[in-house]
Amino acid sequence: MRSSKDRTLTDIARSLGIQPETLRNWVRGDKARSKDAYGGGDAGMTPDEKEELGRLRRENARLKEDNEILRKAAAHFARETTR
Repeated sequence: MRSSKDRTLTDIARSLGIQPETLRNWVRGDKARSKDAYGGGDAGMTPDEKEELGRLRRENARLKEDNEILRKAAAHFARETTR
């Protein structure tokens, strides 16, 4: 038996007893979900969800900046107290 890497989508669909187009749709859907989950886009999101995602990303960036400033300030004051 050939590995799934060597088999065509049609062969795999046939062995599963489904139509090739069904399997194709599943693969496309999985790729879209993977893209969303791993730093990807906003496929399948409502306009409200996209807006919230943008707002949360901006807030996250600002909080990271704030943390960096606080880390540097803490290091500065720690040096001051050891003098």
